[in-house]
Amino acid sequence: MAKTRKAQLNVRVDEGTVRAAREKALARGMSVNRYIEELVRQDTGEAGRTFVEAAADFMRQYEKVFAEEAGEGRR
Repeated sequence: MAKTRKAQLNVRVDEGTVRAAREKALARGMSVNRYIEELVRQDTGEAGRTFVEAAADFMRQYEKVFAEEAGEGRR
């Protein structure tokens, strides 16, 4: 198994955010670093793709309705 290169990232957040991150990480049985890493992966990965795919599907389904409302379907 190949090793993943790790980089260090320092961020400044308010104490409430730190407390919330620690509590959420503890509840999930992981470190704060791992918790933040998972949040970023979710935000940039599958969740983002799922949203884009759902939005594209919605637009395909309602394309004619939007065109008619904009007057393009009244020729």
